[in-house]
Amino acid sequence: MNLSSRLTESSDIAVKARTPYSRFLFGGTVFLASFLLFLVEPIAAKQLLPVFGGSAAVWLTCLVFFQTALVGAYAYAHWLTKSGRWKLHFSLLLIASASAILWGFVKSDSHGGAEHPFLVILMTLTFSIGLPFLALGATSPLIQVWISRLEAPGVPYRIFALSNLASLLGLGLYPALIEPHFTLKIQRLAWCCGFAGFALGSAIVAWRVRSGTTNSTRPEPESEAGLPKTTVGRKLLWFLLPMAAAMQLTAVTSHLSANVAAIPLLWILPLGVYLLTIIAAFQFPRFIHRGILTRFLVVMLASLGYMLLQVDATLPLRISITFFLVELFVACLFCHAEAYALRPTRPSETTLFYLMFAAGGAAGSFLIAIASPLIFAFNYDLALSFLITAALALAVTWGSGWGQRLLWSTASLLLLVLVFHIRSAYRWDTPVAIRNFYGSLRVKQNYRHEGYMVRTLTNGTIQHGTQIFSPALRTAPTTYYAEDSGVGLALHFCCSDPRNIGVIGLGAGTLAAYGRPGDRIRFYEINPAVRPIAEHLFTYIRDSPAQISFAEGDARFSLAHEAPQHFDVLVIDAFSGDAIPLHLLTTEAVALYKKHIVPEGVLAFHVSNQYVDLEPEVFQLAKAAGMQARTVWNPENESRGEFSSTWVLLTGNAGFFALPQIASRIRQTQESPAVRPWTDDYSSLLPLLRW
Repeated sequence: MNLSSRLTESSDIAVKARTPYSRFLFGGTVFLASFLLFLVEPIAAKQLLPVFGGSAAVWLTCLVFFQTALVGAYAYAHWLTKSGRWKLHFSLLLIASASAILWGFVKSDSHGGAEHPFLVILMTLTFSIGLPFLALGATSPLIQVWISRLEAPGVPYRIFALSNLASLLGLGLYPALIEPHFTLKIQRLAWCCGFAGFALGSAIVAWRVRSGTTNSTRPEPESEAGLPKTTVGRKLLWFLLPMAAAMQLTAVTSHLSANVAAIPLLWILPLGVYLLTIIAAFQFPRFIHRGILTRFLVVMLASLGYMLLQVDATLPLRISITFFLVELFVACLFCHAEAYALRPTRPSETTLFYLMFAAGGAAGSFLIAIASPLIFAFNYDLALSFLITAALALAVTWGSGWGQRLLWSTASLLLLVLVFHIRSAYRWDTPVAIRNFYGSLRVKQNYRHEGYMVRTLTNGTIQHGTQIFSPALRTAPTTYYAEDSGVGLALHFCCSDPRNIGVIGLGAGTLAAYGRPGDRIRFYEINPAVRPIAEHLFTYIRDSPAQISFAEGDARFSLAHEAPQHFDVLVIDAFSGDAIPLHLLTTEAVALYKKHIVPEGVLAFHVSNQYVDLEPEVFQLAKAAGMQARTVWNPENESRGEFSSTWVLLTGNAGFFALPQIASRIRQTQESPAVRPWTDDYSSLLPLLRW
């Protein structure tokens, strides 16, 4: 075939590709692939939450997997466009479909290991949704290259914006529509059906492109004649700018989910903002003015710096979420806009650009979600993320004159100083600090109460126990566990001595202060770092005359594999802050608890939480279990280190609530028509959030 015939055939293919049907097929396949790609993320992560105790780090580790899997998908797309091995692509679609069906119809019963949860999560996701994720992730860059070959020269970057729009739609629908109304089983099955449709559409697209390009030899060197090659420095920025944006995303997500709740809503809001910035940068670059954007970025730098100086300060939910989402939007928009401005002009470098873009995202999420907890005892994630962003702003604006150089040099230096200031503030009066998969533990020590030492265990910004080392208060229960609190009343009036008590959540071991000679108290704690702190830096456990025992690992897993414990009182104290383990608040969980308490025993749920109103949900669980529920609220007593707290007591013993000491302190537990009982297959915190 001569050159003229080849050019004619290429022209025919281009015309064919421009038909409305082809445009719809190409665009629809990209849209469906991206929609399914980001819809499967919260579904898969929510399935893993109970396996790892509801830890906020579950989503962050999943985020690392998703970003890393995208690197693999983009690398595959880059390789396929160079090798042209079409049979392999059709085989991938077939095997990925089988894998998706297996994941959708077969529920995993695996349980997380306390030693290496990061690796367990990554391996679980790889073997369950790895291949479907690879096929979905490779679709957008593949089709962009195929369109650029079939049509006029140039790179259709708007396809990238379309894919992110579909991703945003999938994310937005999940907490608003899908999670509140459908069980996880139905979600998996529906997703499988969608994947089958994608696989069929993708196979048709690939076949059409293969048929049209098999004999087409429009040479790339001729189509790229005169276009400059991308320098090594620009390629490095293709990696570093998305890395900084992913660090921002992961740090903000970590802050929100660790200090509010590990729920899809607070995973999806930051990720949705992140995707919005990509859409804006790739679809509407002309409306993004660097000068205005950098001014906003400077304002957010100053605001975040001021907030981080208040080391232990907290904000109302609306203000906190709004501030961090705005900060994330400005920082990520800057990074993505600058990356887009540096995009390649050669179509042959398109898949390399996306590969570097994805690799930077994977590196950023890895640095914050996995490397940072392993390297640092304290949480510097937000400060480090903005420091990297400021340093990159200095690099990309270097050619804009000395004004920008001075601005970003100063900003980078100030943020570096801020990191060291935060480190110094955290270390002040902190004898022990440990950070792992389950949170950032810190023991603060100071002198109050007439000069006596006070120690407080915190996880992030949440207090998990305080002890006052004075002769009068050394053995007194403090914080949420005062004598007149719900748990205090339950332990005093539940039964006669000796008592058998179970506690889910160790903290500082404060409830051991209620132990009497002959009592047995068994603590269930998933975080292996908590017990050494409770035993060596606090004395509640050592001073208790009760017999103390421990069960390491997730409480539900431990209780399910233990013989009935016959507890008089089982305390479920895992909802006061940081990540709320929803699997401890389901009908199946309550049924398990009932097996471990005596017939007239009491379940004491601690529901004090500034962001989530769990009382209506516990009422629904009591109703489903055939138990009565009453709420106890106690006021604050600062002189004794007692916080106001809310407890919901469940029991099948109506006589317990009729006791004069109890009846005068309880009220009817609130219910809400918008709340229904949670199960292991259904839960939604959205109706319970305190905005």
